[in-house]
Amino acid sequence: MERRDFLRGLALLAACPLCVKTAYAAEGVHWSYEGEAGPEHWGSLSKDNSACAAGSQQSPLDIRDAVKADIPDLAIDWKGGGTILNNGHTIQVKAAPGGTLRRGDRTYDLVQYHFHAPSEHLVEGKSFPMEVHFVHKHAETGALGVFGVFLVPGVANKTFASLAAAFPQKAGEEAGLEGVDPSALLPSALSYWAYEGSLTTPPCSEIVDWMVAKNPVEVDPADIKKFTALYSMNARPALVTNRRYILSSS
Repeated sequence: MERRDFLRGLALLAACPLCVKTAYAAEGVHWSYEGEAGPEHWGSLSKDNSACAAGSQQSPLDIRDAVKADIPDLAIDWKGGGTILNNGHTIQVKAAPGGTLRRGDRTYDLVQYHFHAPSEHLVEGKSFPMEVHFVHKHAETGALGVFGVFLVPGVANKTFASLAAAFPQKAGEEAGLEGVDPSALLPSALSYWAYEGSLTTPPCSEIVDWMVAKNPVEVDPADIKKFTALYSMNARPALVTNRRYILSSS
């Protein structure tokens, strides 16, 4: 096991004991996206959230000055179905078992995917109406591989329309999903940016291999409104790069 992966595994256990749950976010301490419990205060809400304030590899980022590199192509094989939950911070889908993302010689298992409005990542200072995060976990190291996709207004997307129709309206509500294929939320080309970062919600653990698709996916504007009617702003502001390289696939 590589030393970096070993350290990530320790970080996952020490800083994020609840990450084995599908939320991948701190529970028990109230946090929000505004006011006294907003992002600028996350680090002081609990000692478990110290990385939110003191971490040096925090996410999201404003993607700019990316370095072209020979990084591995992505191979994605996700399964349909799962359960959909309103967890009080976003709409989240617990994925059906067996879905994977392979990057080079590393394979991650899809655990869940969830949505942010507006996008958390920026590109050259530009934000997008929404961003979906597909959260994967590497079984051996515990490291997370998160694939982000920007969603923009345009033609209807069957999968997003089905999800929007099923959005639970109240926090804590959950329902089953049938026949909803998350692969339809992928752009036609899987070119991407990559960097090492963190969870974008408390406890902000720095255990994430980030991959962000260069090409957005169009969805019906009416379906975006169904999400923003529930969560009009659930995006952490972009943070400083701190000398990290953002790599760009060719």
